[in-house]
Amino acid sequence: MPARHSEPALPGAPPGREEAEAVLVEHYPRLVRLAYLALPPALGRHRRVLAAHRVVQRALPRGRGGRGCGRDEAYAWVRGQVLAAALAAERSPRLRARAGLLPFVAGIRLFPRAGGGDELGLDRALSGVGAAARAALALRVLEGLPPAAVSALLAAAGAAAPDEAVRMAGRLAAEQHGRAETLLGSGEFDPCTVQTRPTDLLRRGRRRRLAGAAVACAAAGVVLAAVLPARGTHPPAPAAGPAGSAEGGASLDPRQVVRAPGDAWSHASRVDFTVWPARGARDHDTALIGRALAAWGGAGSGPAGRVAVTATPGTAATPPDRSPQLLYAGDADRAAVVLLYDGARVARYAEPVSGGGAAALDVARADDGDVTTAAALAVSRTAGSARYLLAPWVAEATGRDLLRPDSPARAVRVGGDGLTDPVRGPAPGGPCGAWPVLQLRSSQRIAERHAFLLADLGDLSPVHLTYTPPPAAGVPARSPREATSGPALVSWARTACTLQELRGAGVKAVNNWAFAQQDMPEHRGRATWVCSRADTWSGPGRVMVQLQQPSSSDTAPGTFAGKARNTSACSRFGQNVVAGVRWRSPAGHSYLLAAGSRAVTSISTSGGVRASAGARTLAVRDPAAGSVRLTARLSTGGTLQGVAPVEPVP
Repeated sequence: MPARHSEPALPGAPPGREEAEAVLVEHYPRLVRLAYLALPPALGRHRRVLAAHRVVQRALPRGRGGRGCGRDEAYAWVRGQVLAAALAAERSPRLRARAGLLPFVAGIRLFPRAGGGDELGLDRALSGVGAAARAALALRVLEGLPPAAVSALLAAAGAAAPDEAVRMAGRLAAEQHGRAETLLGSGEFDPCTVQTRPTDLLRRGRRRRLAGAAVACAAAGVVLAAVLPARGTHPPAPAAGPAGSAEGGASLDPRQVVRAPGDAWSHASRVDFTVWPARGARDHDTALIGRALAAWGGAGSGPAGRVAVTATPGTAATPPDRSPQLLYAGDADRAAVVLLYDGARVARYAEPVSGGGAAALDVARADDGDVTTAAALAVSRTAGSARYLLAPWVAEATGRDLLRPDSPARAVRVGGDGLTDPVRGPAPGGPCGAWPVLQLRSSQRIAERHAFLLADLGDLSPVHLTYTPPPAAGVPARSPREATSGPALVSWARTACTLQELRGAGVKAVNNWAFAQQDMPEHRGRATWVCSRADTWSGPGRVMVQLQQPSSSDTAPGTFAGKARNTSACSRFGQNVVAGVRWRSPAGHSYLLAAGSRAVTSISTSGGVRASAGARTLAVRDPAAGSVRLTARLSTGGTLQGVAPVEPVP
């Protein structure tokens, strides 16, 4: 067996094919688990299982040449090939599309064995970070490599920021309280010991008799456990392949749709879309529901011809791999609407009740929802307003304007089927004169007096808004909380208009984190630094940092300090941030201002301004002589770069 502290493979000639074949056969399950962890979760578990085997089986060197070497060196080379291929699949849509082509499995779907709550929690955490961080965790925990070796191996495999990935993996491991190796070694992350379930047997039976299906886990002696999951389990649907493909094999029989009991939400340990009952006056209209299923299956046409299919970023419109759950079927604003859920995505089918017009299908990610992010779905939109179907646990619905934090919330009428009256939304692309949001309160059977805000950004699910207050001396680091308090509403009043650029981006939640406060030069009051982090349903997040200066207006916009995409900054995986702006005082003096989060102990600058401060904030006179880069030192001994360079004021 290769040493657990093997160094990463060095560039150069590959090992001989016989040596590579020997280590691949001996350590096949180990390599496939590494590939499975690094591959994109968006593939879905079935495709990711197949892709992991494909990646490993294609890791052998070409030809019969190669240098002679020992087992450890040959294993390190093969592992490097597997890692590079898995990381490349996340960077390239073309490679993602090819990732699940081989091995080919007909008639069944494959899923690793379901774990418990701890395994599920780790899986969700892994879905929220990039491939390099997932691979780094596997290399540190399962392969036993030291951080420097992991960083070198990731760099050789093409990772853009290997050191950051290693740090993130360390945080992930720490959150498991010493159980990371046990959890990663469980069946939840084992693509060699899987459960199977059929695709659409009814439809396949119409075409030919199902004789059986077999899966080979390669010549490694691995075991395929062909165990059907318990009735009612919901493995995530695959999320790869072209729209309209029938590969998912979903049942298109409207009589087979899943229906949750009406009171399931009140006694469930998991409160999300899985406990929504089927509602609406047409919830037993099999013709309408059948057209919606056919549209999602890729074979549908509406009253006026082919169905227009759209999907939010990071979401595939491929058919579900089982009969989906019915959430709603009814008429709203002259359209017949059906809402379906497959455990990972929500689909909204709409067709005109009468007259002309095409039918449409919208698909969006909806996995890992909770009491807030699974609290509402947009059913219809007309003339700047939207009707929402509210979760059965919503006890009270009101509306408020984020740009008027002192104004009281107004009641929103909700019908007996959970459908709201039209709720005015923010004008897309127009002047930001108002920003209406929903303020919902959950039933006391879920959480006592739990109120929260949801903002419409044009997707099926409205966006959950939260707030993290500024740090206080002697108080532990604070977690995000609902944005319904006075300070939270004031913070969002100054930030709301920046939500425009997130419209239609598949955003799940946005948090305003007041990470620092700073006394302005020349006695101009106390300002607050805010990092707004937007997390998408598909995982990647983006941040925008601004300095909110003292103002007589509750809605005065902050001074933009920088933004970044596909970053862990300002999240539980990136708990430190530093940013800066240039500011001109009323007296005409120019300053460079910078601030960092609570673990920052000093800030230094380079470029157009060279200065340093042994504190969490910095304020120096600024000659505006070009771009400035910020570096902060942390209490842990590490360093942190600014969110973005500080550019001169135009």
